Amino acid sequence: MTSTAQKQDVVDLLLRQHEEIKSLFAQVRGATGEQKQQAFQQLVRLLAVHESAEEQVVHPAARDDAGDAVVDARLHEENEAKHVLSQLYDLGVDAPDFDARFAEFEQAVVAHATHEEQEEFPELRRKTDPERLRRMAGAVRAAEAVSPTRPHPSAGESATANMLAGPPVAVFDRMRDAVRDWRQSHRD
Repeated sequence: MTSTAQKQDVVDLLLRQHEEIKSLFAQVRGATGEQKQQAFQQLVRLLAVHESAEEQVVHPAARDDAGDAVVDARLHEENEAKHVLSQLYDLGVDAPDFDARFAEFEQAVVAHATHEEQEEFPELRRKTDPERLRRMAGAVRAAEAVSPTRPHPSAGESATANMLAGPPVAVFDRMRDAVRDWRQSHRD
């Protein structure tokens, strides 16, 4: 891990990921064919690991700082997003109604990120020791390393559900990803 990453706190890490997510939304919207599929796969992976890590690390800590109502609202949004993302994944980027459904999904995800940035993150920064925020960034990175790479709405949105179901599902997801990537790289 670089010294910059070691100094980065959890809020900075998540804000950077929010920007990356927004960039991937734009890439999917602006692409066609294989490029669109690849950008969508990157977005699916980032959203899956990002939300799983938030549910395991950030939201439990934010309950003390931002309150139950704020965290419960974010968890509800994340659960809805998992269902929609799973549907979009199953639908595929070439489906006739993909773009319209994707645009609605993008609006919901951006609104969710805005809620976190305005309601949850400022309270974390204000009420949490800076060193703890840096350690939380490391915990988020560790959680992301063992998180599923696809949405699994039936797994639930609690930290406990993610810790129990996440690693075995993540192994399966990562094996599927490796096979998919190998097939794509070996097309004639």
